[in-house]
Amino acid sequence: CPVIVPWGRRAPQGHPGQCEAALSERSAVPSAGEGGPQTGTMTECFDCDNCKESLYGRKYIQMDNGPYCIPCYDAHFANTCDECKELIGHDCRELYYEDRHYHEHCFRCFRCDRSLADEPFTCQDEELLCNDCYCSEFSSKCIACEKTVMPGSRKLEYNGQTWHEHCFICSSCQQPIGSRSFIPDKKDYYCVPCYESKFAPRCTRCKKTLTKGGVTYRDEPWHKECFVCTGCKTPLAGQQFTSQDDNPYCIKCFGNLYAKKCSACTKPITGFGGGKYVSFEDRHWHHNCFNCARCNTSLVGKGFIPDNDEILCRDCSSDL
Repeated sequence: CPVIVPWGRRAPQGHPGQCEAALSERSAVPSAGEGGPQTGTMTECFDCDNCKESLYGRKYIQMDNGPYCIPCYDAHFANTCDECKELIGHDCRELYYEDRHYHEHCFRCFRCDRSLADEPFTCQDEELLCNDCYCSEFSSKCIACEKTVMPGSRKLEYNGQTWHEHCFICSSCQQPIGSRSFIPDKKDYYCVPCYESKFAPRCTRCKKTLTKGGVTYRDEPWHKECFVCTGCKTPLAGQQFTSQDDNPYCIKCFGNLYAKKCSACTKPITGFGGGKYVSFEDRHWHHNCFNCARCNTSLVGKGFIPDNDEILCRDCSSDL
């Protein structure tokens, strides 16, 4: 005789809103003599494998180990409904999810009692919920459109708030930011190009925006690579520099172009690095260059005698 329709497949572990319950529908095999086996004779024994009662003229269900009458099958093989706690008979449609079995009419949403037989559902703390009930109670709402962010949909979360992906837009250009970088400003959010155009400072020299780093000179912003010596164009960021007519110069260029020259060594007197100098009439000396022309004694803080282009200490001048 034909056997029972095989059990339905096991439902996979459910993602919220995407669970499925397997369905199995069992029907009794026709009674003996109604399309039964083609071999054997009516004289052979044909009894229920459990109660041993004859199955001739009765409906039965064929199992691997033999045929069973309907009462024996229900008593030994039928599952118990997880909802109503009654047996799920051979003539009932059965739904099961994980290790739980249900009558079709018992497989319902725990909150709204809606049938879940042909609907996506979610299991939350052992409770079966339809998508609407799950979203209403557990899903977050988009801060922009105030609609529910459905489970499994693309979203963006920032600072404890949630947006649909298409609702998270730049406050300036109104285009979705998506996975690009953005910059928050109070309650607004900007894509990087719009923020730079709207708020970022601009370099005094090249007029382009400064997105990071930079230096400040005379209360004005500069790119590090734009802040260079007016003379030799050497970058001045992190270096000593001075200015002339509001233009920045490195020490070397400033000394060559504008500084006084030492009358002894002819090198520029810049005053940087703690250097001091001595002036007399229209001549200037570094401290360490202000020495007697004859004995080379330092004359800093001492009296001296000028002798044409030379300066002499008192001892050397008295020998003349």
